[in-house]
Amino acid sequence: MKTSLILLLAFVLSSFSKFGSASPSRSSKWIISESSKLTVNGKTNVNSFSYGLRQYTKADTLVISQSEKDELILSGEIRVEVKNFDCSNQIMTRELRKTLKENQYPTFRVRFISLKSPLVMKQKEVMSTGVVEISIAGATKRFEINYRLRREKNGMLFTGYQLLNFSDFKLDPPRKMGRLIKAKDELGIVFLLRMEAVS
Repeated sequence: MKTSLILLLAFVLSSFSKFGSASPSRSSKWIISESSKLTVNGKTNVNSFSYGLRQYTKADTLVISQSEKDELILSGEIRVEVKNFDCSNQIMTRELRKTLKENQYPTFRVRFISLKSPLVMKQKEVMSTGVVEISIAGATKRFEINYRLRREKNGMLFTGYQLLNFSDFKLDPPRKMGRLIKAKDELGIVFLLRMEAVS
């Protein structure tokens, strides 16, 4: 499964503008849509594999704030249930869930920490970098991630890609059929979050 999120577009900022600039901070809430996706890509000593999130069942909410200095602050977290990952291979799916200690830690968490990009008022699509904190199987590590945020008719589409290692979380890569097939340490996580404004 290598994270200051981002610039918020006229669509989002219009909700701030009506408050004026005197207030030190204004915020809006965004709910993560069930159509969001998360994919984990990796390789074994013989082939590649991909775990997909079958469904995003948590109604997680992110908060985007704007300070009087036009700085954007993202807070909140997303929680993903390990049992909802599937790679269309029963043995490998079982091995991944075992590796992630599903019985002890049924969910893993991604918490948004900070934003780095300057404020851009009228862009439909923007790129940025941000810091996130990922917690898996009881271990937590921070990453800097590249983000893409695109305004859509009914909300925003937030996409990104991150490389990480099982060893980052003190985990051994899963095995299949004993020692014959073993996953490599590195993983690539692709996330696609659709966010809708909370009225």
